[in-house]
Amino acid sequence: MVLISATLAAPAALAAGSLDGNIQQQALNIPAIVMFLAFVAATLAITWWASRRTRSASDYYAAGGNITGFQNGLAIAGDYMSAASFLGISGLVYLSGFDGLIYSIGFLVGWPIILFLMAERLRNLVTDTSELAEEEKERFDGQYIRSQTGLGASSASAH
Repeated sequence: MVLISATLAAPAALAAGSLDGNIQQQALNIPAIVMFLAFVAATLAITWWASRRTRSASDYYAAGGNITGFQNGLAIAGDYMSAASFLGISGLVYLSGFDGLIYSIGFLVGWPIILFLMAERLRNLVTDTSELAEEEKERFDGQYIRSQTGLGASSASAH
């Protein structure tokens, strides 16, 4: 419903009048543009280097089994310290107060629990060349699992 309202309101927002008054255009920020291009170039270089080392599906999905516990810990920490998580949780605490703080603690405690309960089962379920959706389709009724997955994804995104 919110998406439909936002879509219908978009033309009115785009048709709004321009800003009036004395407006100054900011100067071109060359150092920021150079840093952005350097970051993009470094990301593309790392991606190209990593793609040349990948030989099989196992190499692609699990780095050939060469991920150490420390590296895996850094990856999990990166998930927690991402800008989206940090800004989202801090924004929730700002808007909701103590309730938002409790939510952030639940977010922190929930990840290891799900990790310990589900990670090994998912690892054993999926082979190197298959996907989770394919394995679920083969083990369970395909139409039922697809409808449940779609319902779950729709309800999570609508919330």
